[in-house]
Amino acid sequence: MARLSFLGAIRTVTGSQYVLEAAGRRLMVDCGMFQGRKPLRLRNWEDPCEDPPGVDALVLTHTHLDHIGRVPRLVKRGFRGPIYCTPPTVDLAEVLLLDAAHLQEEDARYFNRKGLTKHKPALPLFDTDDAREALKLLQPMSKGNTQDVGEAFSFTYREAGHLLGAASVDVRVREDGREWRVIFSGDVGRYDAVLAKDPDGAPAADYLVMESTYGNRRHPDVSTYDQLEGVIKRTFARNGVLLIPAFAVGRSQQLIWMMNELVTQGRLRPFPIHLDSPMAVDATRIYAAHPEGHQEIISNMGGRSLFHGRWVHLHRTRDESIALNSLEGPAVIISSSGMLSGGRILHHCKQRLPKPENTLLITGYQAGGTLGRALVEGATEVRIHKHPVPVLADVRVLKGLSGHADSDELMRWLSSVDRPPRTLFLTHGEEESALALADRITRERRFETHVPEPGEKWELDGRSD
Repeated sequence: MARLSFLGAIRTVTGSQYVLEAAGRRLMVDCGMFQGRKPLRLRNWEDPCEDPPGVDALVLTHTHLDHIGRVPRLVKRGFRGPIYCTPPTVDLAEVLLLDAAHLQEEDARYFNRKGLTKHKPALPLFDTDDAREALKLLQPMSKGNTQDVGEAFSFTYREAGHLLGAASVDVRVREDGREWRVIFSGDVGRYDAVLAKDPDGAPAADYLVMESTYGNRRHPDVSTYDQLEGVIKRTFARNGVLLIPAFAVGRSQQLIWMMNELVTQGRLRPFPIHLDSPMAVDATRIYAAHPEGHQEIISNMGGRSLFHGRWVHLHRTRDESIALNSLEGPAVIISSSGMLSGGRILHHCKQRLPKPENTLLITGYQAGGTLGRALVEGATEVRIHKHPVPVLADVRVLKGLSGHADSDELMRWLSSVDRPPRTLFLTHGEEESALALADRITRERRFETHVPEPGEKWELDGRSD
């Protein structure tokens, strides 16, 4: 019996992973890393699925780690099938996975050197060799083309917005003369966003798996440029440093673009921007190499006029990052990760959060249990690398820059569906958000909705195990 299994991003935002089974074959969609609370993070160390060598192919929606971060472990456990993704995703995945491996190796060395682990020794989730083995399996496929995976499956990529290369997956499932159409939304982007294209509307399907990250919220109708200008001016008036945790892919490019616009428009005088993320620098060059993937002309972002100008400073090595500890304001530091779940940003937080002249600017969604969520909720002290860190810096949230569609935009995305699916599944959202969106869709569209449980298997004739 053909069926769909929900293995990740179920009643939580991270760890995206699904498996379709039909005619003795298996197709996996995404294999993402769990982030947030410790019980979720520990799931990263489990096998990504039963019998990884038995998975015929993996289809990736985009390159954020909560969608691709366990791919090296899947390969390490024996998966050897093709990994399909869009051409920009191929380029970005190389940058992201190798950087993630490097950061985990670096963190493991740090924990071992400082004695901050009960494991002897601390090990990375995956290393550089694991990442390179996974990258060998990537196969580019452009949006709009159709790819067969044996006789049981075929799929087509559709524009999802969200970030460069991101796609929804339109799958045809065949077994015993029957056929089903299953849509995986991936991360649905916003309309009229900075850089990203508008998402294609959802098509009619038998089953629809839809994200719900902001399913119970609406993004504020406020100018992100006005907010950013105000935060920068207030921080610089205190001679402080504006510290911005940002995803290296997508968000960092948006922020530097916006800061450049504020200076170009004469709203701010030029100021030093320190990009402490070699991955973000590499990602920006990839953005410039794929003008077909975004709606803004950002070729300048990879050129000397912006990224090699006197006001933008690039920091690749660990020593260059450490040297920023002595940096005095006014200045901006952009570093990853965006959810403050690892990487260089943690070291900057240890240095900057105890100083009241500084500002920490949150620019995107913060999953439950992350350091970012604790700071947004007003924590006056946090623990970083097992050490207490007082929070005296000003913590602000830049509203409206999220790459995820809000509740109204998700309903807009769904509005193109002209007949009800047999079942619409809400995933990739915390429980409250997923349930709220399910209720709204039921009321407004009369669709049969369901919020799965982790590990739930759903037979494609409509019965749940």
